[in-house]
Amino acid sequence: MILGHIPVLALLLSPLSYGAAEDLLVVPGLQGHPGGRLVCAQRTEPRTLNPVMATDSASREVIQRLVADLIHINRETLQTEPALAKSWKVSPDGLHYVLELRKGVRFSDGVPFDADDVVFTFQVLLDEKVNSSQRDLLLLNGKPVSVRKLNPYRVAIDLPGAYSVPERLFDGLAILPRHLLLKAYQDGKLASAWGIRTPPAEMAGLGPFRLREYVPGQRIILERNPYYWKEDPAGHRLPYLSELDFLNAGTEDMQVMRFASGESDLISRVSAKNYVRLERDSAGKGYQMRDAGPGLEWNFLVFNLNQLPANASTERKARQSNFLRKSFRQAVSAAIDRQALVRMVYQGLATALATPVAGGNKLWIDRDLPASVRSVAHAHELLSTDGYRWAGDSALLDPQGRRVEFSIIVSSGNPERLECATLIEDDLKQLGIQAEIVPLEMRSILDRVTRTYDYDTAMMSMSAGDADPNPDLNSWLSSGASHWWHPSEPSPATAWESQIDALMRRQLVTRAYPDRKRLYDQVQELLMENLPLIPLVSPHILTGARRQLARFRPAAMDHYTLWNVDEMYWDGSVPGDRQ
Repeated sequence: MILGHIPVLALLLSPLSYGAAEDLLVVPGLQGHPGGRLVCAQRTEPRTLNPVMATDSASREVIQRLVADLIHINRETLQTEPALAKSWKVSPDGLHYVLELRKGVRFSDGVPFDADDVVFTFQVLLDEKVNSSQRDLLLLNGKPVSVRKLNPYRVAIDLPGAYSVPERLFDGLAILPRHLLLKAYQDGKLASAWGIRTPPAEMAGLGPFRLREYVPGQRIILERNPYYWKEDPAGHRLPYLSELDFLNAGTEDMQVMRFASGESDLISRVSAKNYVRLERDSAGKGYQMRDAGPGLEWNFLVFNLNQLPANASTERKARQSNFLRKSFRQAVSAAIDRQALVRMVYQGLATALATPVAGGNKLWIDRDLPASVRSVAHAHELLSTDGYRWAGDSALLDPQGRRVEFSIIVSSGNPERLECATLIEDDLKQLGIQAEIVPLEMRSILDRVTRTYDYDTAMMSMSAGDADPNPDLNSWLSSGASHWWHPSEPSPATAWESQIDALMRRQLVTRAYPDRKRLYDQVQELLMENLPLIPLVSPHILTGARRQLARFRPAAMDHYTLWNVDEMYWDGSVPGDRQ
C-alpha cells in the first residue's frame, strides 16, 4: 500500500480543515507521507499517564507523546527552541521573562489552550501537597518561580534570583488542561488522576498523539491528535503517523525478540550484546541498527566518605581510613582498565571517561583533562609514597600494617554493571587489594548510599535529564541529597568541596556560556584531582528501526528515539499490517 494515496488521511492533514487564526509551528525541510502505525515494544508497562506524578521511564515514554512544553530542548542540537511559547523576552537582569503563547492551539479534545492552563500547571507543580517530582526544578535557592497571566496569550515568569539558563527549566514540563484537571486538583485527588485505565475521553494533551485504547497487560494505543500545533512546509498537519502502539514486552530479551521478528518497528536502549546480535542479522531482516554514540549516562565507583557513627565497627573504620586518603583513591582509579570495560563488557559500544561528565555531553566536557590510562606502576608509586607496603604474599598493607580489603555493592539487575565490577575486582588484585562483589537490588543500594551509609564502595550510574550542568547541582553541591560520597553535608567537609560549592553557585548565575564553561571545567578538575568517585564509562545509545521508517534520528538525550515521532513517516510500503 502506497501511503501517499490515502484520501481520508490526506484530508485530515489538510490545513483547510482548521481556522486561519491558528499560530502553527512550521518544521522546515519536512515532506512526509501520512498514515500507518508505528509499534514500539516496552520492557515494562507504564504505571500512570499522569505527567505530574510519573517517575518511571515506561510511563514517561508514553506521556511525552501526549503532552507538550512551553520551551523545548532540541535533542539533536541540545539547544532550546520555541514550542507552545512561540517567543520570549528577557529583562536585562535576567529575572523576568514574558512568553508569547501560540494562538488558536487546542488540546487533543478540541478545547482551546491559553494562559490559564499555563498558570494552572505551575500552580500544580509548585504545590507541596501534590508532591510532584518536578517541583524541585522550579525552586531556585529554595524559592519558587512565579507565573502570572498578562493576557490570554501572554504570561510573565519571575525568577526569585539570578539563574544562568532559565529557558531550559521548561523542557519536559507538560502543560495541563485546566478544564479537565482543576476539579481533581481542588479535591486533592490530582495524584490519582489519569491512571492507565482512565477512559480516553477524560484525558487531553497538547502532544502529537492522544490516548485511544489501553489493553491491560498488553498494549497502549495512541492515535494522532488532529489539533496538533505543528505542520510541514506544505501545510500538512503533523504527525504523519495515524497510530503509535506501545507493546508490553516484559523484558529486554522479549523486546529484542519482538523487534527481530517484525512484531515491533523500533527499539531503544538495548544492551551491547543484544545490539551486536541484532546488527549481525539486520541485512536480511529489514531493519537498521543505529549506534547514536555515548549518551548522558555514565557509570562510576563511589567511595563512602560519610562521617561514620561512633558505634561503627573497627573493621569499617579501618576500611574507610583508606578511602579518606586521596592517594588511595587515585591509586584505585589508576589501576582500573577502562578500555577493558569498553571492550569486554560493552563490545566496544561505550566511551571511557576522564571526567565526571557523560561522554555524550560534548558542550561541557573538559577537553584539557588527560585520558584515563591504566597504570599499575603509577598506582604502586602513589601508594608506596603514602606509607603503604606489600606483604610477602603481595597483599597490600595500609600504613598501620592492616590488609586492605573492601566490598563493592552493585545492582543485581544490571548484568553489564556486574561484569564491570568483576573486572575491577581483578584489576585491584594486581595492587594486592581484595575487593568483594556484593550484588543487591538497586533500591537497597540507594538506601545504603543516601540514607544508612552502610557500605564501602558502590558501582552506580547517573543519567542527566539535560546536558546543562545545573541539573547536577544536587550531586556536586556538598549540601545536595545526591552528593553521592557524603550526602547532605551540613557544611563542606573539605576545602576542595568548598571550592566546588563556590564554583557551582557562580556558574548557576552566570549567563555567558564561555564563562560558565570555564567555571565548570574547574569543577571537573577538582573532582578528578580528589576522586571521591571514579568515572568509568558512558554506554552508547543503541537503537534500531525498520528501514522504511523515515526521520529516524536517535539522540544522546532522553527521549532517545521518539523525541521527533511527530515527524516520522513510512517511506514506501508499510511493513506487515501497519496500515
